Amino acid sequence: MKTVAVTGGIGSGKSTVCSILSASGIPVYEADSAAKRLYAKDDSLLDAIEEAYGCSIRLPGGALDTRKLAGIAFSSPDKLKVLEGIVHPAVLKDFLRWKALQSTLHGDKPYCVIESAIILEKPEFLSHVDKVVLVDASLSTRLKRACERDGAEPEEIIRRMSAQHFDLSKVDAILRNEGSEADLQTETLRVFRGLDL
Repeated sequence: MKTVAVTGGIGSGKSTVCSILSASGIPVYEADSAAKRLYAKDDSLLDAIEEAYGCSIRLPGGALDTRKLAGIAFSSPDKLKVLEGIVHPAVLKDFLRWKALQSTLHGDKPYCVIESAIILEKPEFLSHVDKVVLVDASLSTRLKRACERDGAEPEEIIRRMSAQHFDLSKVDAILRNEGSEADLQTETLRVFRGLDL
């Protein structure tokens, strides 16, 4: 079973594309959700992060204090790198285990999908990917969608967008998402049929 990465910036619609693929029977692994699931079920992950940062990152009940973790991790590039060095190997291991299971359960499917906004910057993940699809839309469309979805001010969304970078030399296909959901469904099927998997 091959692997297609679906990536894209804030408000591009990559999650909607993955929902369309999932509804058509393609197995989809959502990397952000997986990381959250691993935080919740793997105490050794939280132990390693606390050891690296030298402080507790848990709420009184033992669950991850996501606000505190974000405050530490995003306070400097070095601290973010420390967190990624702990979490990304755990997510990759989880993805490879998941993919092996999908190959058994859905061996008739030509590919599975991993959804990740940062995969183009992560060679350890890209080495397990056969094709990359970038979901894109105009800045104004993405900004409108993200503000509505997150209930955030445009300035905050623009600040988050400016931190995202996509190396188009690593992309096999660009999926434009400017129209309706029906248009996106048609475009998704067209782009994925053309991937030659």
